[in-house]
Amino acid sequence: MELTQALQQIQPSYIREILSDAQAEGVISLAGGLPDGNTFPIALMEQSLKSLPERPALFQYGHTAGFAPLLDYFREQYQLLENHQALVCTGSQQGLDLIARAFVNPGDKVVMEAPSYLGALQVFGLAQANVISVSQQADGPNLEELEACFANQAPKLFYAVPDFHNPTGVSWSLAVRHKVAQLCQQYGVTLVEDVPYRELRFKGEMLPLVSSFCPDQALVLRSYSKIAAPGMRMGVVTGKDEWIAPLIKVKQCADLHSSVPMQAVLLDLLRHPHFDQHIATLRSIYQERYQCLAEQLRAKLPQGCAFNEVEGGMFIWVTVPECDDFALAKAALKNKVAVVPSTVFYQQGEKITPALRLNFTNATVEELAEAVDRLVTVIKAECGVK
Repeated sequence: MELTQALQQIQPSYIREILSDAQAEGVISLAGGLPDGNTFPIALMEQSLKSLPERPALFQYGHTAGFAPLLDYFREQYQLLENHQALVCTGSQQGLDLIARAFVNPGDKVVMEAPSYLGALQVFGLAQANVISVSQQADGPNLEELEACFANQAPKLFYAVPDFHNPTGVSWSLAVRHKVAQLCQQYGVTLVEDVPYRELRFKGEMLPLVSSFCPDQALVLRSYSKIAAPGMRMGVVTGKDEWIAPLIKVKQCADLHSSVPMQAVLLDLLRHPHFDQHIATLRSIYQERYQCLAEQLRAKLPQGCAFNEVEGGMFIWVTVPECDDFALAKAALKNKVAVVPSTVFYQQGEKITPALRLNFTNATVEELAEAVDRLVTVIKAECGVK
């Protein structure tokens, strides 16, 4: 049976494909955006999981919007406005897909920073959106480009990851957050604010959500994959009632509702008296690993390479001399270190800055040090630098 034209245009996920190779014996993987499995709060969930057989009502069909007590928790925790509500999703990735299906027609213009999150490029590609890229600077999107785009292109959505951007790790400054919110309101562009890494800040000041400055002009995606466990597939999208209602309708068509038992377990976890300490422990572990990776890169990267300092999240972005970054990543894998080339984070035909995305959350400090040695050897050989 022939595939749809839209699906034929979607390239397979390099990251998903490389994960199997990255799990081969002896390979140190800095490729996937994986949290450390040893940090999953299984102990904090143990009692909740054990009690599930005593709560048979959780195994009946549920409401599409979500488990009512969990929705009440979200309303209080995220201080939702009276005219706003939450929708529980099967991971925040589903929330993004629901937004595209509910609001994006073929040819509609969607703005994204370049480089950008591969999963978002795929979702909007499948929706046949006209994706328009704006360049990214050290403190967020290029505001001149963004305003010109809003003024001249009249896009429907601006998708962004303002806290520890995937793949670059960039966090928007407070001034940029204010300005983007003002531009979205001025030009009637809906901000889709994706914040899966927000709680993973291990340095610096927690800045307000961009959407807090334009709440009625934004939809917010939150994920529990990075702070709980990705296998639970739990996320939430929040926004004003009139925008969440269509998402509920699409979700009803897609999967009726997300797992009710998992929603109940998530609620118990979020309310657990030791959950805040779990987050603090995560931040401490990830900060130690980031510092190790940064120190190794600072000391060993060859000339022509550079990397960005980050204050949280899961990734470091290493720019390299002009080269075939795809071939570089493949050579690295042969040398038993898995990384992701910058090419996959750009639209086809866009000007690409040769770079590699390195994950620092799923390898030990010893593995990170060895990974840098292996990677540097490959960069020197492939890029012809010392």
